[in-house]
Amino acid sequence: MTESAARDVSSGTAAPARVSWKSGSVPIAVVMISLNEAHNMAAVLENLKGFAHEVFLVDSYSSDETVDIALSHGVYVVQRKFKGFGDQWNFALRELPVSAPWTMKLDPDERLTGALKRSIGEIIARKDADAFNVCRRLWFMGRPLPVTQVILRGWRTGTCRFSDVLVNEYPLVEGRAADSEGDLEHHDSPNLHHWFDKQNRYSTAEALSAYKGHPLAASPRLFGSKLERRMWLKNHFSKLPMRFALLYAYNLLATGAWRAGQVGRAWARSRVEIHRAIELKLIEMRKLGHAYGPPLPNTGKAHPGALQADRLRAAGNTGDVYERSAASHEE
Repeated sequence: MTESAARDVSSGTAAPARVSWKSGSVPIAVVMISLNEAHNMAAVLENLKGFAHEVFLVDSYSSDETVDIALSHGVYVVQRKFKGFGDQWNFALRELPVSAPWTMKLDPDERLTGALKRSIGEIIARKDADAFNVCRRLWFMGRPLPVTQVILRGWRTGTCRFSDVLVNEYPLVEGRAADSEGDLEHHDSPNLHHWFDKQNRYSTAEALSAYKGHPLAASPRLFGSKLERRMWLKNHFSKLPMRFALLYAYNLLATGAWRAGQVGRAWARSRVEIHRAIELKLIEMRKLGHAYGPPLPNTGKAHPGALQADRLRAAGNTGDVYERSAASHEE
């Protein structure tokens, strides 16, 4: 090793070790972001084997074994300080050396069913769409709910950007989006303690964003697109009378959660309490006259096996190292 290469390794600006992910049958790159997702990482990567052409992870300095597990499966890992969900995803789409013609966003707590994998492959093979939607099925308390959400999750590489928001980012893609078959299972949390801890952070981030007047994911319009209607409702929710009772009725009845019995009722009630927490935290911030953010997450040190994005930017040599990394990845 040369003296220059040794300095690169010690500073975190060297290209990562050869990526050994075995390409799957579908020409798609799966991209994830993470912080302390060791409890999900092995399962999600096993789920992607034989399917994804390549897998990337942008990690926010996990203190658990997230990065070790990802690297052991041959994932291309970059570590970068977290500033917001929109910012992190836009970094991933802008900087990662994706070679596949399609890209898919995935969270570590999500799993693709066999039917969904086949459907995505068929959509790509037909070549008549620019993006695809998936049907995400929610899981709660270890049980599947009859609650689904149609969300955009895949696109032709290089054609997507995310709304630059602190939380609840949204992919923005022009063109036709095909609807896929099969489910994307969302195993939100391993237990309720983890779920409420995550939702506590989420509700604080939402209240902080509202207090600071951050822009929404899209312009709020009552008669606009589906996303614009959602933003209109989000903007006016606090003004609705009996809003929490109406929200509980919607969560329980309109989504079909009632069919899951006790678990469905618990999910419907818990979702209401998250919205109540957002509203109360925003009221508190206004009374205090200042904002506060979620407690700092439990982060770790830079991992020697991952590329360090922040150090690369400080060194001013991101282009060269990402290019070398991509070449190594494609060998």
